[in-house]
Amino acid sequence: MYRGHTVGVIVPAYNEESHIGEVLATIPSFVDRIYAVDDQSTDDTWSVIQEYTTASERVTNDEASNVEAGSPPEAPPSIADGGQIGDTEIVPIRHEENQGAGGALRTGYVRGREDGMDIVVTIDADGQMDPEQLPSLLDPIVEDVADYTKGNRLADPKSRREMPPFRLFGNWLLTQLTKIASGYWTLQDPQNGYTAISQEALAAVDVESLPDDHEYPNDLLVRLNIAGMRIADVSMPAVYDDEESTIEYERFVPITSVTLLQGFLRRMYSQLSNDYRDPVAIGYATGTASFVGAVAVAIDTGSTSLEGDGSSSGLLRATIAFVASGILFLSAMGIDAVKNAENGVYR
Repeated sequence: MYRGHTVGVIVPAYNEESHIGEVLATIPSFVDRIYAVDDQSTDDTWSVIQEYTTASERVTNDEASNVEAGSPPEAPPSIADGGQIGDTEIVPIRHEENQGAGGALRTGYVRGREDGMDIVVTIDADGQMDPEQLPSLLDPIVEDVADYTKGNRLADPKSRREMPPFRLFGNWLLTQLTKIASGYWTLQDPQNGYTAISQEALAAVDVESLPDDHEYPNDLLVRLNIAGMRIADVSMPAVYDDEESTIEYERFVPITSVTLLQGFLRRMYSQLSNDYRDPVAIGYATGTASFVGAVAVAIDTGSTSLEGDGSSSGLLRATIAFVASGILFLSAMGIDAVKNAENGVYR
């Protein structure tokens, strides 16, 4: 227990036999429950989890059955007995089929919610996250400053310098797109997997509907904003070792782009449903209409110019429409940032 709050930690793992044992061993003793979720690894990750659990000081029987692929049950069970070190209970869970990074988190979130954990934390099994930083994520929630906290590697100059240029640019670009989609304009490093969520926030979002793959953080941020939850970015360094990323960029980029667009549209629809005069949604809608109109006029002007019948009036109309769309988009973004200013904080 941490400052009067029960804490559950999800450790999702896929082919992390070299790191998961150390990660489990270094999780702070104030954590009440660890959900070690093996997403049908093809290496010895599950064996390491079992060995670690068996080596615990006291073994407790945990109901055993399999977690089927797809949406998890109300209380996702494990297929091994649980173990306990001191006051920390270890709950090993193994998927029958690989469900992706989001699927593993989804299983842990549902289990933590059903177990009544006050705060549920996510720590990746690749050893990139320092467990000693955990209080920094918990404090804003305990102090009722935020409902959801996440690590931010971009706030640390050393971490930025150590990050490969391509990865840094990709992170920056994804940050900007996620800001627009989610409405959390102060956030950075949206794909950071070191997070904590309050019981109230977990109950307010439909975690069973989280995407299966690495786009789940972006989708979750949109859901949190729609639910009116506060988030906090917590500056912390990254730990880079010999781990290999499981992200397949040829799939990640298009899928995440679609997820962000769907999330943005869902958020705009929610805002219009609450207030049909919402200036943010109206600004984005009219800006889009103006942009589409500008493109149509530009295409028409270009085609008539090729036929020798073009005039400067068409080009002028297209230019005006482009400028108007830019002004409308920027205005909508500015209003959105002001409206959501209190929902995003730095630590």
